[in-house]
Amino acid sequence: MTQNSTIRLNRAEYRDKVYACWTGKNIGGTMGAPYEGVRHTLDIKGFATEANTVLPNDDLDLQLVWLHALEKIGPQNINAQTLGEFWLSFISPYWHEYGIAKTNMKKGLIPPLAGDYHNDWRHSNGAWIRTEIWASIAPGCPDIAAKYAIEDAKVDHGAGEGTYAAAFVAAMQSAAFVLPDLRKCIDIGLARIPKDCRIADSIRTVLDCYDKGIAPMEARDIIFERNKDIGVAWFEAPSNVSYAIIGLLYGEGDFKKSMITAINCGDDTDCTAATVGSTLGILGGTAAIPEDWRAHIGDDIVTIAIARGGVCRNLPESCTVLTDRLIVQTPYVLLSNNAHTEITEGSSFIPENLEDVLSPDKHYKRNVLDVLRPYAMQFDFNFVSVYFYFEKCPDIKPGEEIKVNVLMRNNIHAYENMYHSMSMRWWLPDGFSVDCSSQTITLPSWNPHVDGACGFSFTIKAGDKVEPINRCVLELTATDRMTPMYAPITLLG
Repeated sequence: MTQNSTIRLNRAEYRDKVYACWTGKNIGGTMGAPYEGVRHTLDIKGFATEANTVLPNDDLDLQLVWLHALEKIGPQNINAQTLGEFWLSFISPYWHEYGIAKTNMKKGLIPPLAGDYHNDWRHSNGAWIRTEIWASIAPGCPDIAAKYAIEDAKVDHGAGEGTYAAAFVAAMQSAAFVLPDLRKCIDIGLARIPKDCRIADSIRTVLDCYDKGIAPMEARDIIFERNKDIGVAWFEAPSNVSYAIIGLLYGEGDFKKSMITAINCGDDTDCTAATVGSTLGILGGTAAIPEDWRAHIGDDIVTIAIARGGVCRNLPESCTVLTDRLIVQTPYVLLSNNAHTEITEGSSFIPENLEDVLSPDKHYKRNVLDVLRPYAMQFDFNFVSVYFYFEKCPDIKPGEEIKVNVLMRNNIHAYENMYHSMSMRWWLPDGFSVDCSSQTITLPSWNPHVDGACGFSFTIKAGDKVEPINRCVLELTATDRMTPMYAPITLLG
């Protein structure tokens, strides 16, 4: 990236957008909460709550815990596994996919497998409603925002539509920090997800309805009918993300009209309204939020989903504190990800080739989307990453076999010959055995012309006795590296 392609954001202007993001989130969550779960269209006009009343919202709660994770372990250590550990420590509810993922993790299933295993809610809303933190720490960097959002979503949505929804919203909101054109921001979000996923289909349908002049509630009904077949058929991501997009498009930049339109679509109204509010806050800063609505809601944050003990007593209790603590992290995130955005005390600078700068990196799909599939686990060991894919649900009975496919990828990006000779050793429960096609493999170098990956498979066979939780551990060692790597593979009896 040349110097002329570097985005520079004035710190005060950037902070204003971040603060407006959280304020808009709080307004939408409070206004939409009284109607959450209504399956039909509505006709609201404004707040149903008294002034200076902020209703709690898990959309924002989980992001406070993610802030704590960033402060505690740093951006380079944020992934589905580490976020899963923070979840088990600090997030208390067992609602729907939240509870399924927590139960699966306590059984020893590692995300994203924890989000896929017996999870009828993997296509639902729990992940795309908590993307603002990833967009805010990666302003103008949609690939980076989507990458973090996917790691987040994999905890409780695995390879479901809920994960694609999170990638879309995070990328759209990240672009909104530097690109005032909402329609182009939507296109940037769509570029980060597969064209054939249901999220992309639903959003394209909304865009088509808008372009044809179809009324907003008629567009809502078209989306509702289109997605009746998904999962539990309510609180599902493709429709609800689309309701937020309906609010944003048909609201035509008017904060009140946009939010009321989204809420009037019904269903997960606190989530759709909160995302509309945060996105418009990012696009226009505090100037975009009506003064009377800002005064009505105030600055406080009220939580419902956080175990308020120990470190959680120190989590932000206002949008102001949340903003100031979050923007401290942004330079570290940008630096650690080799981002093309800088936060500066000087004037903001948006390059003329902005749309080229915001286009997907050529390695984004390979590094993020190509490894997103059901019944998967991922282990990152600094110089190498290992991905496991079960061919079926990881349940096993006495004497039964289960096949696992493996993709191993060299993380050292170098033109020189940086291959690794990898040896494998197994640690198995009593009576278990493994048939592996190779005990030693050569991992090729990565360079712009070679993927630096290799694949193989193995079959685990259970013995005569199977426990409720059966842990198999693959030990990997490289002849040119000092640290052994251990990948636990849990099978449930």
